[in-house]
Amino acid sequence: MTERADLRSLRRALLAWYREHRRDLPWRRTSDPYAVWISEVMLQQTRVDTVIPYFDTFLERWPTVEALAAADPDDVRAAWSGLGYYRRARAMLDAAATIARDHRGRLPADLDALRALPGFGRYTAGAVGSIAFGLPTPAVDGNVLRVLARVYGIEGDVTRGDANKRVWARATALADTPDPGDLNQALIELGATVCSWRKPACDACPVRRRCVAFAKGEQATIPPPRVRPEKKRLDVTMLLMLRDDTIVLEQQPEGGLFGGLWCLPMLEGRLEIDGALDEAARRHGFAPSNGAIVAELRRVLTHRHLHVRVVRTTDTPSRVKRPLVRAKLAALSDYGIPTVTTQALRASLSPDELLVAELPDRRSARTRGDRRSLLESEGTC
Repeated sequence: MTERADLRSLRRALLAWYREHRRDLPWRRTSDPYAVWISEVMLQQTRVDTVIPYFDTFLERWPTVEALAAADPDDVRAAWSGLGYYRRARAMLDAAATIARDHRGRLPADLDALRALPGFGRYTAGAVGSIAFGLPTPAVDGNVLRVLARVYGIEGDVTRGDANKRVWARATALADTPDPGDLNQALIELGATVCSWRKPACDACPVRRRCVAFAKGEQATIPPPRVRPEKKRLDVTMLLMLRDDTIVLEQQPEGGLFGGLWCLPMLEGRLEIDGALDEAARRHGFAPSNGAIVAELRRVLTHRHLHVRVVRTTDTPSRVKRPLVRAKLAALSDYGIPTVTTQALRASLSPDELLVAELPDRRSARTRGDRRSLLESEGTC
């Protein structure tokens, strides 16, 4: 069989399988480029079942590029609260402003123009270009890397170097078809539901007879297991200043940990009570007169193990200025609050206070399984 004939055969098998087995997901019921783009941003490193309610709610509130470009950034952060990887939301706002200004509110149907938008790396541009506009361009995420590495027996670290180039070359050739969007989604869907990292369901795979790794019994080593860098420990002390159902929040600096989001005031280090109160006085000019350690928790972030100590005080400032703000417990949903702050509050508030508090009831978005893998700096935290 010639290479061209082999490509045609592989495309037919993938497309036939996808059209029969694809999941019914809300972003697959529309051809709106804006909706396709929003779904792709949300799906980066995030489970499909986590994204669905966010996607529907987000589009109801901001149904067009122009609406998103005009949105209050704090409102968008609040809507994103719990999804994780908050840089995605900031880049999305920047891209919406650029599209509204330079492209009359419509995503450009040109690959180079898409790549020039904030937050659009090679994958996102390829996904939006192929799915929304039918551009014959690949969209290679972690699922596609794994599928094509196994099908073609590409050994080595497929996230970089020559092995990565070989996968992209194969994906580029496959995407040269009248149905590039469905083809790319077929590869992604196959990796998400069948060709998994640890236990691929090879008996259900439509291309197993063409798969080099399957023929050699090397599914466990192609691609090789990922070597994760050691995460550094970061100790912080959060100050819970609460009185009469009013709490003090601090907006985090852009570009830093939880950039732009609202947290309990965070102090560096695992401080004892006196140290936390003294540091609060130094940083904010307000010295609480009492305090108690009420909770300790841990959270795994992208590159860090976050260890949090919560010191609570009933001595609160009557006036604050940015980056601090006084907020009612019942109005916390109006702020973009990261999951670690929600966890700290759940661990620190009394049952009666929790009944009043309007906290996001969402799981962390960073979980294993069916998610887009970021292989470019498109929104990691």
